[in-house]
Amino acid sequence: MSYAIIETGGKQLRVEPGRFYEIELLHVDPDVQVTIDKVLFVHHNDDITIGQPFIEGATVEGTVMRHRRGKKIIVYKMKPKKKTRKKRGHRQEITQLMINSISMNGTAIATEQQSAAIPAADEPDAQTIEADEAQQAAVSVVADEPDAQTVAE
Repeated sequence: MSYAIIETGGKQLRVEPGRFYEIELLHVDPDVQVTIDKVLFVHHNDDITIGQPFIEGATVEGTVMRHRRGKKIIVYKMKPKKKTRKKRGHRQEITQLMINSISMNGTAIATEQQSAAIPAADEPDAQTIEADEAQQAAVSVVADEPDAQTVAE
């Protein structure tokens, strides 16, 4: 599994190809390709590259899916015995970004298709599911048959 740590919006974020991330607002239109060159760390097939502070030639490509506003945060300030109260609300502007690939020196080391082609260890494939269903059906048939002792009694 390949991943990278990037810096965007003043925050550091661990990203993998084929996944969605919510980052601070990027001033671009939806369905536009974005290249992030502030890559701090790349891990690919047990090969680790660390930047000082950024890795030269490393980029992360992504597609802006949509823009939205985050959950509302209420800021309430009060000074006791002074009759001073301030209530303010804030909603952060968020961009939903889909990571397409991680590249080093112009060559893509991890892409969305590569990460989708490798099945996750937690998710069983179709053959495993069919075998499990057949085994459960056989167990239920055996459970429906009466015992020899029960019939004799």
